[in-house]
Amino acid sequence: MNRRKSIKALLIGTAATGALLESCETKDKKITDTTAVVPGANEDDRMSEEKIANKNLGEASFFTPEEMATITVLTDIILPKDEVSGSASDAKVPDFIAFIVKDMPAHQTPMRGGLRWLDMQSLKRFEKPFTGITEKQRLEIVDDIAYPNKAKTGMKQGVAFFNLMRNLTATGFYTTEIGLKDLGYMGNLPNQWKGVPDDVLKQYNVAYSERELKESISFEA
Repeated sequence: MNRRKSIKALLIGTAATGALLESCETKDKKITDTTAVVPGANEDDRMSEEKIANKNLGEASFFTPEEMATITVLTDIILPKDEVSGSASDAKVPDFIAFIVKDMPAHQTPMRGGLRWLDMQSLKRFEKPFTGITEKQRLEIVDDIAYPNKAKTGMKQGVAFFNLMRNLTATGFYTTEIGLKDLGYMGNLPNQWKGVPDDVLKQYNVAYSERELKESISFEA
């Protein structure tokens, strides 16, 4: 089972989807720290204080361009593009994460520390930052921190960081249109009830009257 299928199975098979953070829509395709906007497309429904706070959050910056580049690479490792849907970056997950760390400052130190840890591991092993090494080398590092029960003692900080990244990535992705399509979620769709099935009517020895049948045909037309 690949990474995408593992995350999808986790979300479908548990109540975790109900606790997901609200999705974050973006207006700009550029992956920068300032493009993320507050969850919720309709700003007209918000109070003036909320609009001001949202505007300030959207204009603020926390991650550096280099950190955003690392986040983009890492989220696409967690949820890569496949034959069903786009990647995490296609769904603007890096922008979502950039917004979340500003809206929830408790994530700032773990995220910045984790990104620094990732680059230090990359420099130690391959003499280049994480964004500068090959895909195979990146996966070598990720595989050391992606499975908590198998991780070595010295990987504890990396494991905690990757757990946070994985949670934020899944939350950001599966609360977007791309992610919902990937899950096969249809939502509430209009339908037309065509009456009690024939086998049930026969079971209880009842039937629709001529009038009811005519009204039903008229309704379907």
